[in-house]
Amino acid sequence: MATLIAPSHYSPVEDAEALQKSFKGWGADDKAIIAILGHRNFDQRQKIRKAYEELFQEDLIKRLESEISGDFERAVYRWMLEPADRDAVLANVAIKNGSKDYHVVVEIATVLSAEELLAVRRAYHNRYKRSLEEDVAANTTGHLRQFLVGLVSSFRYEGDEINAKLAKTEANILHESVREKKENYEEVIRILTTRSKTQLVATFNYYKDEHAISISKKLLDQTSDDFHKALHTAIRCINDHKKYYEKVLRNAIKKLGTDEDGLSRVVVTRAEKDLKDIKELYYRRNSVHLEDAVAKDISGDYKKFILTLLGKQD
Repeated sequence: MATLIAPSHYSPVEDAEALQKSFKGWGADDKAIIAILGHRNFDQRQKIRKAYEELFQEDLIKRLESEISGDFERAVYRWMLEPADRDAVLANVAIKNGSKDYHVVVEIATVLSAEELLAVRRAYHNRYKRSLEEDVAANTTGHLRQFLVGLVSSFRYEGDEINAKLAKTEANILHESVREKKENYEEVIRILTTRSKTQLVATFNYYKDEHAISISKKLLDQTSDDFHKALHTAIRCINDHKKYYEKVLRNAIKKLGTDEDGLSRVVVTRAEKDLKDIKELYYRRNSVHLEDAVAKDISGDYKKFILTLLGKQD
């Protein structure tokens, strides 16, 4: 369930005019920006952006970029983008940042549906005049390159059918590769980049039943290199992406100095999808409400905006 609280009745023209008014004077009225954009769903935000351009002959996103700054600006900017375009930007930034951010590419490729991932690849074409897989391949090598290119190029079947025999066979293949630490990971890459998520979950479940340990926990012993880290992230995202995102939030907040990129990424991308469920998982895992943990860790307009997207009422 989503956390976004959006009104059923609103006026794109009135919102555009109020935003333009908030830009006047010495510094933007950040409170007004949050009150409007933090309470509008994607369709409403797009209509406000269109109304703003028609009224004032300028792009609202570009104006926001010039009026606000820092973590607040980055979060608002990504919130305003069309979801596929936003994921294209996140993927591009992750690729540029190299090994420390490859998990973001894995998240996008494994959490999204086949059609959503295809839309991200189209958005990447339009924005960067290159393909996502081209940039991934140019910035990686070896098994990591094979795996990431396979993930972002995938168009998985999304039916509920499960082949139990295949799950058993492929669970054993995964076990042999992980246990033996084989140099040949071709089969692991093939399985994880081509099978449906439903089939893969059945394979992971069989692995756990047979070996009394989850494959993601087994991989933790070997996550020293980027390839194994990417494998671990993919398996966690496919198995239960909400639990995965809860851990991203927990790690973002527990760090010495908040990981604002991780915090913003999860809140902004999941606020209209399943952030409420992720919040509940966070509370069960940490015995503290996510809003309270966030409120203690960040400050200013960025804090107000993130708390608004988390559904916190003023």
